[in-house]
Parts: sequence; structure tokens; C-alpha cells
Amino acid sequence: MKKIILLVLLAGIGFMSCKSKKRHSDELRTKNVLNEQRKSNTQPSKKKENTNLPAEPSKFISFRIDSPSEYIDTFAETAQLEMRDYGIPASITLAQGLLESGNGKSELAMKTNNHFGIKCHKGWEGDYDFHDDDEKGECFRKYNHPMYSFRDHSIFLTTRSRYAFLFNLRHTDYKGWARGLRKAGYATDPRYPQKLIYLIEKYDLHQYDKHARKVNYNNTAVVTTDSNNIHTVQKGDTLYSLSRKYYMSVDELMKLNNLRSADLSIGQPIKVK
Repeated sequence: MKKIILLVLLAGIGFMSCKSKKRHSDELRTKNVLNEQRKSNTQPSKKKENTNLPAEPSKFISFRIDSPSEYIDTFAETAQLEMRDYGIPASITLAQGLLESGNGKSELAMKTNNHFGIKCHKGWEGDYDFHDDDEKGECFRKYNHPMYSFRDHSIFLTTRSRYAFLFNLRHTDYKGWARGLRKAGYATDPRYPQKLIYLIEKYDLHQYDKHARKVNYNNTAVVTTDSNNIHTVQKGDTLYSLSRKYYMSVDELMKLNNLRSADLSIGQPIKVK
């Protein structure tokens, strides 16, 4: 009788142990599924096809920009294209560019076309230069044209998990994005969000979030030139779009054509290299 009771007790203990293990296994499996769902929900949506950049110029193109309004006129189209492809509000991209590059006039921006202060980081295989920042002689990425800095900024934010939560925000929520960038560690300045919001509201940058332009870097308009290297301005042409086509800076175009403003007229002849 004692042996029978002992066997019954052992069987019961074994059954309870198996049941406990199964419950623990089920709970662990459920937890893993929830974690995967949560992770997938916080990742920015990936586009199947992003706008291709034109071939990078072989030489460094120096850009000289004299004012915040000129900076915005020069790069608003680019910021909208990046918004369409990567989901980053154009207002945020423009405000960060203005702030990080000192309106395009900082020493780093002038010598590297790096408008977002992105450092080399592990795995960077592009060109680079050294600049004093938090520490002396830090490595920063270098681009032959600013458009590559804008594209790298988009890739930087969309491929790092710490920024993933930002893409759950509405594309018009520039205040949420500004605070989120600081929270994710983009900058150490505690007033970084306020500075971005100030720039966005001062220059009405949020207008670019409402209508991201549906155009391509590789402009399909016919480029009209003659033997004397004259471009005839077409509808939609800007000094920045012409600078991309002919690998010249906006400043070079203005000086070559004795232009006092960035305004162009359809049919206007523009000297190019």
C-alpha cells in the first residue's frame, strides 16, 4: 500500500512539473511573439523603391550660402524628396540642416558638405575629414555635394533602432519629432528641441510637410543647351536643380550669371560649365 501511495505521489509531482514547464514554455512563446510584434510596429516602414541620386561628382563642390532664407530656398526641394522616400518631415530635415550647419556656413559644412554633423562611426567607408567637436580632431563624413549629406541623414535615422519610435508620429508633428530626436540622443544640447521648433515656426518650415513634391532627383525635363554652354530655363527649374545637373554650386551659377537673387524666369538663358 505504501509503495502504491508513493508511486501515485511521484506521478502527480511529475505531471505537475510537466504542466508547469508547458505553461512556462507557452508564456515564453507568447512573450516572444508580442516582442516581435512590438518590434515590427516600431520600425519605420521601408519603401520598396527610393529615389536614386544622380551620379556623385568626382570633385568636391563648394557651396556658399549667405542667409537662412537662401538655405531654405536651396534645399527645400531636397528635404521634400527625402520626406517622400523616408518619412522624415521636411521641416525637421531643414531645421536640423540650418542648426547643425550654421545656415550652411559653419566650418564643417564648408569643408565637408556635411550639413547634419554626422560623424564617421564604425563601418563608414566614404570620404572623411577631421574637425574639433566634443573632442579634438573627431572624424566626420565628407560629401562631394550636399544632396548626399541629406540622403545620408535619411538613412542614418531610418536604420538605427533608437529612432524607430519617431516614425509612429504623424509627419506633421514636428514638435514630437524635435523632442524625440533629443530623447533618442541625436544631440546633447538640452535645448535642442526648442531650437528646432523655433526655426520651424520662424521660417514657416512646416508648410513643406503638407505637400512633399512628387518629383525626382533625376529631373525628366529636357536640358536645353547650346554650343556656348547656355541652359534655357524650363518650368520647375531652380538654381539648386541646375547646380545638380551641371555639378556647379549655386554661388558659382549666381556669380557666372551676375544674379542678385535666386529667382529664375522661364526662357531665361543661364551660363553653365
